[in-house]
Amino acid sequence: MPTPNLFKRALKAGQPQIGLWSTLPSPYVSELVAGSGFDWLLLDTEHTPTDVPQMVQQLQGVAAAQVRAGCAPTQAVVRPAWNDKVLIKRYLDIGAQTLLLPFVQNADEARAAVDAVRYAPQGVRGMGGSMRASNFGRDSEYVAKAAHEICLLVQVETRDALVNLEEIASVEGVDGVFIGPADLSASLGYAGHSTHPDMTAIIDDALHRVRSCGKAPGILVTSPERVQSCLHQGALFVAVGMDMLLLRAGADALAARFKPSQINAGASASMY
Repeated sequence: MPTPNLFKRALKAGQPQIGLWSTLPSPYVSELVAGSGFDWLLLDTEHTPTDVPQMVQQLQGVAAAQVRAGCAPTQAVVRPAWNDKVLIKRYLDIGAQTLLLPFVQNADEARAAVDAVRYAPQGVRGMGGSMRASNFGRDSEYVAKAAHEICLLVQVETRDALVNLEEIASVEGVDGVFIGPADLSASLGYAGHSTHPDMTAIIDDALHRVRSCGKAPGILVTSPERVQSCLHQGALFVAVGMDMLLLRAGADALAARFKPSQINAGASASMY
């Protein structure tokens, strides 16, 4: 029996899920942040050096953290580099149950993604043998029931995709739509300014449009105030930070605190 996908079930129940975006390609880091208590953890391969063998280890790290979790375990969400049926097959075979697929432009591309996560005759996913997803062939029910536990999320991140948003969200088998703020901003002429008031209004409207189609809207934002606003607008899966930015901010702050100029200034001040 495939492992129940608690993330998928929470989205269907309309329960907001708070997550962390992880771009550091290390199973050690994956295990560390998976133990923090987030509902979900995005493991990225689109903008990181991570490949399929590396992702196996990262999923193992998350699984190790789940075993030790004193509360509901963090669920892994894997983002392949592209909406490609071969990549999708490989990530599903190594045990990913929730996928976030970038750059889905229209309903046809969304339907192709749905086909890629389902075995024939409902889809085109290749039949693997003794793979990690089926406990190396020990789970005799995996093939028949895998699709019920797979959660498919697609990204809308261009002007064209925004126009086609309702058609994409209405595709049967799509569980949620992630609004990609950075790429969407660039496509609409606001490159590097995803927090511009015009973009905020566009993103809020997109979240409402997804929710009105009966699907779960998602977003990545790092401002606590904006997180609350997106949740108020109906977002159901919201990433509230990124591991690399947390590390960078902490390291920069510590270095700034103890660099020589700061130490000398502090010593002079203490003499008076």
